[in-house]
Amino acid sequence: MTYITAENLTKVYTPRGAPPVHALDGLTLSVPQGTITALLGPNGAGKTTTVKVLTTLIRPDSGVAMIGGVDVAKHPERIRPIIGVSGQYAAVDENLTGFENLDMVGRLYHLGAKQSRARATQLIELFDLTEAQNRPVKGFSGGMRRRIDLAGALVTRPQVLFLDEPTTGLDPRSRLGMWGIINSLVGEGTTVLLTTQYLEEADQLADSISVVDDGKVIAEGTADELKASIGGQRVEINLVTSADTVAAVQILRRHGSGEPVVSSEGRSLTVGATDAPVVLQAVLGEFGRENIELFDAGMRRPTLDDVFLRLTGHAATAADDEADDHSTGRGKKTKAAVKS
Repeated sequence: MTYITAENLTKVYTPRGAPPVHALDGLTLSVPQGTITALLGPNGAGKTTTVKVLTTLIRPDSGVAMIGGVDVAKHPERIRPIIGVSGQYAAVDENLTGFENLDMVGRLYHLGAKQSRARATQLIELFDLTEAQNRPVKGFSGGMRRRIDLAGALVTRPQVLFLDEPTTGLDPRSRLGMWGIINSLVGEGTTVLLTTQYLEEADQLADSISVVDDGKVIAEGTADELKASIGGQRVEINLVTSADTVAAVQILRRHGSGEPVVSSEGRSLTVGATDAPVVLQAVLGEFGRENIELFDAGMRRPTLDDVFLRLTGHAATAADDEADDHSTGRGKKTKAAVKS
């Protein structure tokens, strides 16, 4: 059952002294109930604008957004009690303790003193903040702030949870713990829409992924469907020196399918291959004859980073998934799409 829908959303910003920016340009999105959908896309693609529309923070210029059958723009007062939002930056009061922050959120939602304190205690334990619960938040680490912020979004047990880069700043162990909490929430029936800068996170968490560019969804499907949509395997090599990059690109171009992709430092190269073992053998033979030294070489299946590169025209970086700044999208449009 679809729980969140967006149909043909448009939003145009008109910065002073600059041409209009089409932050949303006919964006259409569907999120089934009790699932996790991830939004991926370059900086300025429209991800954060989409979340702002769905959380009643801004109104679209046209189009319809609905949550649970309720029009978000027409009835924001019915939407706000059923959603929780954890933004890209922790929205907590630094002078209050962790427990006081959660208790305050409960009071603002009129839970009552006893129920609010009980819920704060539950969340403090769930997010492993018991030892720090009575310390002012200004003394918390970045990861602890992320956890207390997400806990605040869960005080009212929302039906829908919007997460904007939920694990930014967390160490690997804390990230795995956060993934476990998010999965447990979905197991209890919560619907989650998240943006993330970690493609591995989308791969691990999301039931479906929507790739957004230039204000519209350009591809959607499960992680496996998106990987399959770009086809084939990959041959990947790592050079000892970037002085051999030009020669390596020419060799990969002769044997691979498509244009080789070169990393920013010029020593890691990847190319598509219809028959990866044969291509790898041929490439290694030429490298040997040309005395091109390698750190390693191998074959692999496509990753979400390959999907991102194919669809948007460049690899994903941390900067790509920062909050949309209403600048024009940098990605290259493509008609590719996979429907779940």
